[in-house]
Amino acid sequence: MRVLITGIAGFLGSHLADALLEQSHSVVGVDNLSTGSLENLRHLEGESRFEFRELDICQPFDPGKVDYVFNFASPASPVDYNRLGVETLEVGSAGTKHSLEVAKRYGAKFLHASTSECYGDPKEHPQTESYWGNVNPIGPRSVYDEAKRFSEALVMAYHRYHGVDTRLVRIFNTYGPRLQKNDGRVISNFMVQALHGEDLTVYGEGDQTRSFCYVSDEIAGILALAWSDEHLPVNIGNPHEWTILDCAKAVLKVTGSKSRIVHRPLPEDDPMQRKPDISKAMSLLGWEPKVDLETGLRLSLDYFRSVEPA
Repeated sequence: MRVLITGIAGFLGSHLADALLEQSHSVVGVDNLSTGSLENLRHLEGESRFEFRELDICQPFDPGKVDYVFNFASPASPVDYNRLGVETLEVGSAGTKHSLEVAKRYGAKFLHASTSECYGDPKEHPQTESYWGNVNPIGPRSVYDEAKRFSEALVMAYHRYHGVDTRLVRIFNTYGPRLQKNDGRVISNFMVQALHGEDLTVYGEGDQTRSFCYVSDEIAGILALAWSDEHLPVNIGNPHEWTILDCAKAVLKVTGSKSRIVHRPLPEDDPMQRKPDISKAMSLLGWEPKVDLETGLRLSLDYFRSVEPA
């Protein structure tokens, strides 16, 4: 197949490109490089089945005939979407619409990268796909949360009213090589701080929880969903729940760092719990993650050392 990936220069977009090329597909990738990096694609230079185009999907675009559209374009870290709030809303609305129009034009299948942030600060735990969420629509995180929630509504509208063959993946915290070093996410923050010998910053008491999925597991789940016939949202994430404090301790163990753990005030609307119920992915796709956190951190260590030499 000839496959389109939007947001291809980002963390997940670039790993998705690698996986699709390994499956012998041709990949055309687009990105405006507002948060992505060409370094993530450098290893694909000279690959005859890969094509990159720098463009903004918030404007109509035409990549030519494609068989599948993977829509991964969006700022995804707190640092980026707080810096690019309006742009985040635009790519979740106009950008998603223009990507759906490509799929509609060419009769292509479509997979949209949604997020666990659709659940907000959840009152249901663990989170199932049927849960509607608890999101502050006007808070500092709303530019990302509501962009993704609107995207899901738009994808389902194109499925219902235009017959586009769509899928929705709700991605939970993912980490691994190519994660931006200064993006404000838990793993990258802790890794960089530990390698520099700096204090590890834990917000609040550190008893809020997250579920961390290694990137190879995440991509395998996304592709399993892509090749399925499921149109409703599916959680793809690791159901093993870690407190932020325990995650910090795991990073110190893996890096051998002597850094201290220090506590700072909680940011506004920071979710206290995050854990996917992956029963649907297990039964429907036969998928579940294989890489535990300590193993994944060790697999990520060389990358973080290369971008942040101690």
